[in-house]
Amino acid sequence: MQATPDITPYLGKLISFRRDLHAHPELKFEEFRTSDQIAAYLGTLGLTVHRGLSQTGIVATLRGTGPNAADPRRAIALRADMDALPVTENNQFEHISKNVGRMHACGHDGHTAMLLGGATLLQAKPDFDGTVHFIFQPGEEGGAGARVMIQEGLFEKFPASAVFALHNWPPMPAGKMGVRVGPIMASTNRFEIRISGRGGHAAQPHNTIDPIPVACALVTQLQTLVSRTIDPLDAAVLTVGKIESGTIENIIPNEAAIFGTCRTLSTETLNHLISSIERMSSHVAAAHGANATVIIKPGYPSTVNHPKEARFMAEVMAATVGSKNTNDNVMPAMTGEDFSFMLEKVPGAYGFIGNGHGGLPGIGLHNASYDFNDDILGIGANFWDRLVRQWFEKEISA
Repeated sequence: MQATPDITPYLGKLISFRRDLHAHPELKFEEFRTSDQIAAYLGTLGLTVHRGLSQTGIVATLRGTGPNAADPRRAIALRADMDALPVTENNQFEHISKNVGRMHACGHDGHTAMLLGGATLLQAKPDFDGTVHFIFQPGEEGGAGARVMIQEGLFEKFPASAVFALHNWPPMPAGKMGVRVGPIMASTNRFEIRISGRGGHAAQPHNTIDPIPVACALVTQLQTLVSRTIDPLDAAVLTVGKIESGTIENIIPNEAAIFGTCRTLSTETLNHLISSIERMSSHVAAAHGANATVIIKPGYPSTVNHPKEARFMAEVMAATVGSKNTNDNVMPAMTGEDFSFMLEKVPGAYGFIGNGHGGLPGIGLHNASYDFNDDILGIGANFWDRLVRQWFEKEISA
């Protein structure tokens, strides 16, 4: 295999870049400064940079110097997300967020820096036989930025035979990596259930149809859908996160609203959950003389890794951190990821890179005290470099 260049000379710049992004977080589709910084970095590498997909998205292209590199069929894509979350940071270090109420609490600043590191190494020694497209995607946190980029012609403008992405994973110690064939992250769907009753005076409940006890009864019953209607070996989550109703203590309201999320690893289980929510809501409400309206708000599909690409990713992980530190059948997570849209269009794989500290798990994603572990920037950059080189070597041998 071609030798991977040494990342050490570039680490200081990558760490500074990552911390600058962390200090200036921007929310979905508002990543204008972030996009400018990424484009400027890529410009110093001499890469061809395309801007404007999904407003702030960037795609940079690097063609290797191999004899078949110009063949349009010999191209792959690597993706990093770059948006932040509406979280107020609770850290004390120097690179704490300067944008109050916004924070890189999911490590997208680190994902971007790792991919830039990979681009740096590949540009320093571009003796691979193909083309690589570096995708810097906005709007992953609830904006479906991947879907927007696809709708605006991402893979028509930048065709790729495979696409890969990497997410930092705090439950996994630094120095370890993981991937799996099949579903690795869940579909994410929200639901809203509106209970319609008949309001009135709290002292005369017999003249009303109180929607509040109906909502309470329904929440209790919804909890049985996973535990009693889904195979225990299947994976599903149903969580009610909010209930709204009423204005004051002595008035029975007309309506109550229930808000929640359901997540599954398979479409069949998702469809079962949705139909069960609708059936149960209607019948529980009817039992109390009320009516229920269910509104399903589709989110991201399940992130499903393709077999060939997932196994290949595991090989690259083993070459990067060692086979003992690579889990090729990592447990799937019930969190969601819009990279799923890219995997529906192009074969590929999505993996985890450990983000813990001192051999222990780190602070969880979306936590106000989270920070990306800069010690893994070099691992991530080396991984991306190896992945590109090994992919085109395998393509030649095949």
